Amino acid sequence: MSAASKPRDGFAIFIDTLFQGSVPLVSDGNGTFVIFDTEAEAQREIADYMIIRLQQFLTGERDFDDAIEVEEYVVPVKVYPNGTFTDEVGRVFRWRVD
Repeated sequence: MSAASKPRDGFAIFIDTLFQGSVPLVSDGNGTFVIFDTEAEAQREIADYMIIRLQQFLTGERDFDDAIEVEEYVVPVKVYPNGTFTDEVGRVFRWRVD
């Protein structure tokens, strides 16, 4: 297998949904899921969003329980050159957001 066809390790931020189960959450705003190089980078993204929610609570835009609840979590993934990535249980996702 050539280096170009080997998967690379990465980390994605997921959230649990009622109908689809665990799904990737963070996209770049252009329809592509963000894959982080390290777990710490993904954790920082969650922390940054939590800070925003807490600031919204402080300004009265969000209630306290909503501001402190963290639903997002980091999942190790394998990223493939064909535009897909897989989670730790082997479910396949496309980089592009549907």
